[in-house]
Amino acid sequence: MSDLSKVSVIFDLDGTVVDTAPDLVAAMNEVLARHDRASIPTSQIRNLVGHGARVMMARGFAETGTPADDALLDRLYDQFLDHYLDHIADASAPFPGAIAAIQTLAARGARLGICTNKPEAAARKLLEALDLSRYFEAVIGGDSLKMKKPDPECFRESVRRLGGGEGPSVMVGDSETDVLTARAAGAPVIGVTFGYTPEPIETFHPDIVIDHFDKLGSALDQLLSRHPLLATD
Repeated sequence: MSDLSKVSVIFDLDGTVVDTAPDLVAAMNEVLARHDRASIPTSQIRNLVGHGARVMMARGFAETGTPADDALLDRLYDQFLDHYLDHIADASAPFPGAIAAIQTLAARGARLGICTNKPEAAARKLLEALDLSRYFEAVIGGDSLKMKKPDPECFRESVRRLGGGEGPSVMVGDSETDVLTARAAGAPVIGVTFGYTPEPIETFHPDIVIDHFDKLGSALDQLLSRHPLLATD
């Protein structure tokens, strides 16, 4: 296997590395229950997980009664986050093959980072709870900078914090937001099919699509062979 010591691989988190939908939906349903609303099954709301808690709560209230206004959504978000942080890894787990693929990339010398719109504290708590923190030298959350994905600065700052820039940088994600982020940063992107996007990831034309993490290493090698000199700046 080739050496990846100059390669930065930046991962989205929810829907890419970790299946967080069970705990996010459980937190949403807990808040709905506090307001005498019915629960919503995970299958019905799963494709909204990547859009943030406010969107989930807005949808939850709209589907179970009177929609929530902005002032109520502010309160609901706080209630949601309090519950979620206390139960952040009750049922969440890495996607099949994720740990092995990450370990293989790390063994090959790749610099690994997380770039997510999840609040940074929540992202770090989730990674720690699942014993994944040791693999990621940089974590950029939705509140780490003044901007969020798809602003390319989020990706570029992830690479900078890894000490990268002189070598290729690649995004791995499950959504249109991840593809747009990579494109804006001038970086290639690998899309995964098992995430939370409401449209198939192929719709957004990532460079390569994989349906299991056991294909990540070969996809990365293929991508780098096409773009051997590609960097973020």
